[in-house]
This record gives sequence, structure tokens and C-alpha cells, in this order.
Amino acid sequence: MGAEDHEELVQDATVIAARMIDRVESQGKLGQITPGNIAYYTLQHCKSGRRANGTSRVDIMASATQLNGTSRLHSFNEVVAESDCGFEIFELQDVISNDHEDPATVAARKMDWDSFLAQLSQVEKLVVEFLCAGKTLRDVARRYGLSDSMMQTYRRKLATKLLEFMGVEILHDLAQLPGWRINLDCEREAQACRNDRRKTA
Repeated sequence: MGAEDHEELVQDATVIAARMIDRVESQGKLGQITPGNIAYYTLQHCKSGRRANGTSRVDIMASATQLNGTSRLHSFNEVVAESDCGFEIFELQDVISNDHEDPATVAARKMDWDSFLAQLSQVEKLVVEFLCAGKTLRDVARRYGLSDSMMQTYRRKLATKLLEFMGVEILHDLAQLPGWRINLDCEREAQACRNDRRKTA
């Protein structure tokens, strides 16, 4: 599994077998156990992901975790993409080392958003601007003197228009942004605190 090789497995199996023999000796059952028993159970331990240094199923580098399918190890030299003409190869290390988006992707996204914002009403544009700035719908309502229920109506209309214009893929793209769920959880916790303060006031 992962970066293991035959020599490492032999070392781990030897240590596991030695521990079994030591345990059997300390229990006074050495005559009841055959070398075949030790070899069989040692192999079963190795197959199940147990190693001499531990049997963790939480550590992402552990063999048992990989056997469960929870994690996979990849080489930094693994090819992830090739150019259309086949002259340029992109390895995993090239993708990880560059955290900047492709300029063409950024430009295309800006054009899409400009076209989308052009078809919105003034209030809907303000909703987008306020939400991008980390503010709430209540802030927009105060600015325009609207009720909370009216702002929820605008929010639903805006969500429908966004899905129709951008497609469902935009939800997948947003979910890939680092920390988006953390920001969402923080906003929910902040809103809960504000509600608690209102109740106790």
C-alpha cells in the first residue's frame, strides 16, 4: 500500500511475528503453537493493514486507512494532464505548487458575471454586492427600507436567476473554494449569537 515496498513489509512481518512468539512464550503456550500458526496470523495481520508501528485507521498515511478506501497516496511525479499536442506534461507537483488560477479562466468568469449583473435590478445588484462584502440581507433591507420577507423574496429570485444563467456547475465550483464552509459556519454562529442577544435583551 502506498509507498511500501517488499523490504518494509518483510521487516514489519518479522517484528509482528517476533511479538507473537514473545507473547506466547510469556503465557507458557509455546508448545501449543506451531511456526505455521505464527506465519499464518502474521500474514493476516499484514493483509488487514496492521504494521509493526501501529494499526491506525485514522492516520491518512496508514495502510489500514488506505485499505478502507478512506485515503489514497499519489506520487508528486504522477502525470495529471497533457497538452492537446502532447508536447507538454503536467505532473501533480506542478498543479500543487501553483495556487493561481489560469488567467483565461479568471477573464471568462469576469465576463460571465458582468453579463449576469447587467440583467439584474438595482436591489438585486445591491444584494450581490453586500453579500460579497460579507454583509447580510438585513443590511440591504435597511439601506432600501424593505422588510425581511421582501429580502428573502429577492434572495430566492436571485438564486433562480443565477442557476439559470450559470448552470448547476457553479455550486460545484463554489464548494471547491477553500474555507467556504468555514465562513458559512462562522456566519451561522454569529447569527445565532445575535439572536441570543436579542432574546436576552
